[in-house]
Amino acid sequence: MDSSEPKIGQRFQQETKYFRPSSVSRPPEKARSPAPPKAIPLPPPSLEGGPALWKAMGERRSFRDYRPAPLSRKELSNLLWATQGITEKSFVPWYRTSPSAGALHPIDTYLVANRVEGLQPGIYFFDVVEFRLGLKKEGDFSRPIANAALNQDLAADAAVVFVWVAVIQRSRQKYRQRAYRYIYLDCGHIAQNLYLAAEALNLGCCGIAAFFDDEVNDLVGVDGQEETAIYLATVGKK
Repeated sequence: MDSSEPKIGQRFQQETKYFRPSSVSRPPEKARSPAPPKAIPLPPPSLEGGPALWKAMGERRSFRDYRPAPLSRKELSNLLWATQGITEKSFVPWYRTSPSAGALHPIDTYLVANRVEGLQPGIYFFDVVEFRLGLKKEGDFSRPIANAALNQDLAADAAVVFVWVAVIQRSRQKYRQRAYRYIYLDCGHIAQNLYLAAEALNLGCCGIAAFFDDEVNDLVGVDGQEETAIYLATVGKK
């Protein structure tokens, strides 16, 4: 085999993408990038109260119909901590709320914030170590993310859309082509934590695996090759 040819893991990632039919044009985006980028600190998560884990597991459902009420910053903080929060700083990259193969944590979180108190609408990057958000793009992306999610309106109606991006080299440098399996397992752990945290906060949550890959990648500003969106989840008020 020609060493320049994509290997099996890379082919798997690229050949399982969704694409719009060539006769259908992509809806335009209406937004602008801020200058300079902003860093928004998150309030500490509130870990007291709420239902027991067993109750949250028993009542967890995928929820697709959201009220227009916004999430609070505190609620968003709790959701982000539940998915990837650092629980013990014993060694870099430290222990987190979700497990990862080899403790490599190849999944980055981007947010399409539609309605969050104290946050202007836009696309944000979650800085796990500093526990803060970085504003990547300012503007209303509710319709573009819904269009990219195979025109599923729940992504526009949700208060926030989580976009999980695999930074493949973080895992591939140790596990080579096997890394393409592990990144999906890792993301599944993260998503389940989000579901349970949302239930504990009496919020609705729904994962979305069907989306036009390159449109989501373009939206959050990754190349779709070495950094690529692999899963979405919507969260909003029931």
